[in-house]
Amino acid sequence: MAVSFATFERLKNKGVSAYTKGDLASAKTYLVEAAECMLELADGAKSSEARRQHEEIAAELIELAKACDTTKGKPKGGRHRVREKENDSGTDASEWIIRERPDIGFEDIAGLDDVKEDIRLKMLYPFQHPDLAKRYGISVGGGVLLYGPPGTGKTMMGKAIAHELGATFFVISPAQVLSKWVGEAEQNIRKLFEAARAEEASVIFIDEIEALVPRRKSDSSSVMQRVVPQILQELEGFDRKADQALLFVGATNKPWMLDEAVLRPGRLDTKVYVGLPDAPARYRLLEIHLQDRPLAGDVDLGKLCDLLEGYTGADIKNIAHRAASIPFMESIGGQEPRPIGMKDLLAVIAETSRSVQDSDVVRFERFTEMGK
Repeated sequence: MAVSFATFERLKNKGVSAYTKGDLASAKTYLVEAAECMLELADGAKSSEARRQHEEIAAELIELAKACDTTKGKPKGGRHRVREKENDSGTDASEWIIRERPDIGFEDIAGLDDVKEDIRLKMLYPFQHPDLAKRYGISVGGGVLLYGPPGTGKTMMGKAIAHELGATFFVISPAQVLSKWVGEAEQNIRKLFEAARAEEASVIFIDEIEALVPRRKSDSSSVMQRVVPQILQELEGFDRKADQALLFVGATNKPWMLDEAVLRPGRLDTKVYVGLPDAPARYRLLEIHLQDRPLAGDVDLGKLCDLLEGYTGADIKNIAHRAASIPFMESIGGQEPRPIGMKDLLAVIAETSRSVQDSDVVRFERFTEMGK
């Protein structure tokens, strides 16, 4: 049976979660399975670049799985020990810190106008108008939390923020921070922030941030007991100069699992809810995902927009792809190529459940109200 990205994500998330909780035996099992899943996806990749990226992710997960073989908190084997020594001597960690210059702007994101304006007011305008920010005592830089259901565009929003600022985008996953130079995770955090400060403008983006900054309990792992304070220290140590744009953006589908200390003023104090797309956003999403495909004249985007209420942007993208697959497969089977019809789209919608349930939305709304 062919594996899917959903299966990979599920295994990876379970592995990272078990690792942060100190359940190394379970973590190793999940991480190895996730790596194997990613290698299968690499075999089926359509381009050499995609294959390379998949293989790199698999290698990172294998490294983290190896780190689960520990004795009294110290990794076995010479490779990790050498890495730790290099890290202590000042390795710049450039091999695992990924820098990007995103070409996605706010105009490329459908809807979410209120979210965009909130981000402009709290984050972009102080950087773009430093003299006015200084005059009125508006702080520059800091931390931002993007939260909401899966598939609503939080990662794209993070990239758009960097694009609007003309900033370098640092993309980091909890697995990368925890897997490199095991036992020195807090140093990885420090080096990440040092690399960001060296740029004229930078945005650090960490997805699934609840895996790095979970609620601390008496039975939490020793790794997290060190990592959480280090992140809090770096956030508070932001040098909020008017001539340097430096933002820390964390994204999560589970904001209630974050350590409360990270949500206090001076840390991730700007909280932005990225919710389900409204009607204009759903219409625009349909246009985006169908515009380069042949459509029959009976396709009614307005009707589809109404039927897709409650669906995420990722859901809509998947529906467009599956609808396009119907005439594609017919053509491969020898039938005359035809455009995508309304019946194709309706058929796919009828058999596609929403990935986010009403109860999930209510929970996010309650979290939002509690934060006001």
